[in-house]
Amino acid sequence: MLAGQEGGMAKSETVRNFLDALLAVLAGNAIYYLLAPHLPGALRHGRFVEDWGLVVDFMICTVIFVAVKLVRARG
Repeated sequence: MLAGQEGGMAKSETVRNFLDALLAVLAGNAIYYLLAPHLPGALRHGRFVEDWGLVVDFMICTVIFVAVKLVRARG
């Protein structure tokens, strides 16, 4: 393979990973903020603090990211 072709493959994989992560974060945050009013107070995220709400938001984003990767691997 030529050196330029290897760089192109790495770049496209990087872009794909970035887009997968962006999708997961945007969708995960949208889901969390739709659910937030229905969550117990301890699971709601406050501004500029690390709390259980942040953990719940992170977990939702992680599940979506893994699901996107699994769907992409099958296709």
